Amino acid sequence: MPHQIAFTAVATVKPESLDALRSTLREMAADPAGNRLIPFHKLNGVHFARFFLLEPTTDVDGRPIAGQLVFMADWDAPLEQRIQELAEVGTEGLSRLFSSCEGYASGGGEPGAAIQYLRRHAVSNAAVYVNTIGLSASQVIDEGRLRDALEDYLDQDPDLRSAGPGAVRRALVDRVASTAELSWAAQPADPPALAWKIRELAHLLLVPLIGVLLLPVIVVALPIWLVVLRLHEHADVALDSRPDPARVSELAALEDHGPVNQFTAAGFIKTGWFRSLTARLVLFLISYGVRHIFNRANLAGVKTIHFARWTFIDGGRRVIFASNYDGSLESYMDDFIDKVAWGLNAVFSNGQGYPATRWLLFGGARNETAFKNYLRAHQIPTQVWYASSSQLTALNIANNRQLRRGLRGAMSDEAASAWLRRL
Repeated sequence: MPHQIAFTAVATVKPESLDALRSTLREMAADPAGNRLIPFHKLNGVHFARFFLLEPTTDVDGRPIAGQLVFMADWDAPLEQRIQELAEVGTEGLSRLFSSCEGYASGGGEPGAAIQYLRRHAVSNAAVYVNTIGLSASQVIDEGRLRDALEDYLDQDPDLRSAGPGAVRRALVDRVASTAELSWAAQPADPPALAWKIRELAHLLLVPLIGVLLLPVIVVALPIWLVVLRLHEHADVALDSRPDPARVSELAALEDHGPVNQFTAAGFIKTGWFRSLTARLVLFLISYGVRHIFNRANLAGVKTIHFARWTFIDGGRRVIFASNYDGSLESYMDDFIDKVAWGLNAVFSNGQGYPATRWLLFGGARNETAFKNYLRAHQIPTQVWYASSSQLTALNIANNRQLRRGLRGAMSDEAASAWLRRL
């Protein structure tokens, strides 16, 4: 089983090509899975993918920033194979998209030009959350089909419903074992590669070790940092970030189309070295946390997120936040406010116009109306969004994994009854 990779590429759009790029994105958005330019359903190992345009703007100091095309994908490793497949399947689409961007040489329609362009414009993500590390896209889809097959078996044999739970489970296990296209389910999924697991363990241990070595410096610096933080919080101006109604309508047309949805936002970091440093420090800590602690289908109490990332762009002046989540946007925001408002404050309070906070963690998102207005005002239309399993929520995926695991080994009638209730 491979581990997952969050890939991000950002390219500057030529001003004269903005309209052409918007047209290409609209064409792809009509059918993200099967459009002729980049038919994502033909690609292996893709959980989610998106293309979106950051319109031309100015930063907080009034400096102009050109429009930018952003591509994000949540892929299964290996990365180079995924880029190769994307370029081969989507040669025409990538050529049309990147021809609107600075520095792209089409290479006569060969995939190699797109591969090199993607590599040159790849940017590092500051932090990446994965709901369940090591759960491949193919496993998610296959285990969804397994559940459907088990339910069909029960429907096809009404007599099973009157049998005991142990007998019903044994019948289902035998049926799966005797069905060639489902026999894989009787075996456990392969774990991530050993080399990757060793690297993760090394990172898990190394970061705290460095923290211990730096503890004397941290003890001295922390009180100073807290004082400077509070001075900045007193001086910060919390803007009334009310979103434009027309923009809200545009965003609403792109969301809440099914059980799984997307969210993309971008905002500028507050001016000065202190806020920039604080934002990077907070995201460094979040990166460690989501990589090693909140990596089992639970982001500090929020269980509806499949993938999420924070990415610095424009030389660190701006941050993109992108996620794939279950339910409506309103419930998504409420879930965060109710369970991890402190985490929202720690990250987003370094952004221009965020509601006033105290000591980085308090206030802020607790002002529900102001926080939701802030998010809406900074939300970006995700013109092209693809989900390989758009009908499976995080809860569905976890449930299907347990159904597969329940096909192996001995099980008491009580445990079998609990297992059958998952169907």
